[in-house]
Amino acid sequence: MATFRFFALLDRLRWIKRWGLKRNVIEENVMEHSWQVATIAHSLAIIRFEVFHKPSEAYTPEQVATTALYHDCSEVITGDLPTPIKYHSEIIRQAYQQIEDEAEVELYMQLPEALKASLKGHILHQYIHPEVAQLVKFADRISAFLKCQAELQAGNSEFKQAALSIEQDIREMASPEVDYFMSNFVDSYRLTFDELLSQHDSNLD
Repeated sequence: MATFRFFALLDRLRWIKRWGLKRNVIEENVMEHSWQVATIAHSLAIIRFEVFHKPSEAYTPEQVATTALYHDCSEVITGDLPTPIKYHSEIIRQAYQQIEDEAEVELYMQLPEALKASLKGHILHQYIHPEVAQLVKFADRISAFLKCQAELQAGNSEFKQAALSIEQDIREMASPEVDYFMSNFVDSYRLTFDELLSQHDSNLD
């Protein structure tokens, strides 16, 4: 019986470090980043549907979350290429996109035939619904913003310029879902655990 390697490969995302060009106070790997992006993307879809009343028959919040979980899976083969390098020039961007596409196909081929149809729309970028891809991208930038803020709060000025650049990106998205998330959830990330629990207790009164 054939042994398929797809999920064993994904398990190694825990060893792929992010933000490799910077000194990190708080280490972050691709696996934990993917989980955070999935929860944020899921919430953005719910906000779009429930707060702004823009439901879609083409996808669900759960599909968005699943796609987000897989959004960086190709990095188990390519590693994490820092954003300043990835977008340094159009030539580099196109070259990396080709490498990323080939890595996705390589991973996809590690699945049994019976699973490929169900996972194709989450793993291979060309088959992902454009609105789903958009929400995952929004969530990815919010995750990067939160990382920068955590590093700055820890006294690491290495992330100062990245924080400003990512905050500008978020503004330019002009997304009501992103604005809603930023306004209602982001400030609480700065609280300590005790402060978070204290706020929770006060809400119960």
